[in-house]
Amino acid sequence: MTEPLILGIESSCDETGVAFVRGTTLLGDVVASSVEEHVRFGGVVPEVASRAHLEALIPTIRRTCDEVGHSLADVDAIAVTSGPGLAGALMVGVAGAKALAWALDKPLYGVNHLAAHVCADVLDHGPLPEPTVALLVSGGHTNLLLVNDIASDVIELGASIDDAAGEAFDKVARVLGLAYPGGPHIEKAAADGDPNAIRFPRGLSSRKDLERHRFDYSFSGLKTAVVRWVEERERAGEPVPVADVAASFNEAVADVLTRKALDACEEYGVRDLQIGGGVTANSRLRVMAKERCDAAGISLRVPRVRLCTDNGAMVAALGAQMVQRGLTPSSLDLPADSSMPVSEVKAP
Repeated sequence: MTEPLILGIESSCDETGVAFVRGTTLLGDVVASSVEEHVRFGGVVPEVASRAHLEALIPTIRRTCDEVGHSLADVDAIAVTSGPGLAGALMVGVAGAKALAWALDKPLYGVNHLAAHVCADVLDHGPLPEPTVALLVSGGHTNLLLVNDIASDVIELGASIDDAAGEAFDKVARVLGLAYPGGPHIEKAAADGDPNAIRFPRGLSSRKDLERHRFDYSFSGLKTAVVRWVEERERAGEPVPVADVAASFNEAVADVLTRKALDACEEYGVRDLQIGGGVTANSRLRVMAKERCDAAGISLRVPRVRLCTDNGAMVAALGAQMVQRGLTPSSLDLPADSSMPVSEVKAP
């Protein structure tokens, strides 16, 4: 029996993503990014992102249909990011998905953006082991999750209490005079630097912090430490070793991310760690995670870089998991929920 064909739509931030997935097979994935429109502002401007989604959604759907050789009439169900994300951006995708579901008389699944990032991994490596600890690291989110069932049972173990890792990369890049988005530019600069040149702090890692925030993250203090270090050099009239600062900052982020993730695996007796989200493109994070997982006897799952950033494939993949499990579709009045908790994997 042929598995259902799922259309996925993603519009939570600055990428308009559309994809077709059948089971755990990605058939086609098209992303229209508005990141270049935000560069001059040094970050994502919600109103600009929303307008870009309005302009890109229909053309991106058409391109995806052409790429896979399917028409919308072939679709068995539609999945769309319901939240979390930028309210206006989410509304564009949700409204478009509702219109399609109504016009085509197809079931609609409003899915959680964070859970979808985790689910993207099934497109590369097949079904997730149950349970799995997932480390989600993106521009706006840093979460540690216990995934018992990717379609229905996700528990948040910890999250960032201030800046997410991706936000810290952007802010530190600005201090160092590097371009937006900060992640790839810091990684490029770090390649020529010494990661041990400066011992920057690891947030929420002291004994006292671990009592209350064992699996939580904080990058605000790290960002502030970098700013002060750079300012002290500049006041002294000394050149700022950008490569060393970038490498040392990069090392601090990768260190605290992976240490807490492996601690969660040990605490819950889980032997599989999955890492997802845009910051997962960082090569130092990938290398450190692999080294530490190998040493601890933990299996590491990391999807290809394209599936780590926002895309329709991850949304369609999660929708496919819900259809396979026979979960009840969302209603046609499902909201765009900018603060949707990760424990709510599917919108009602």
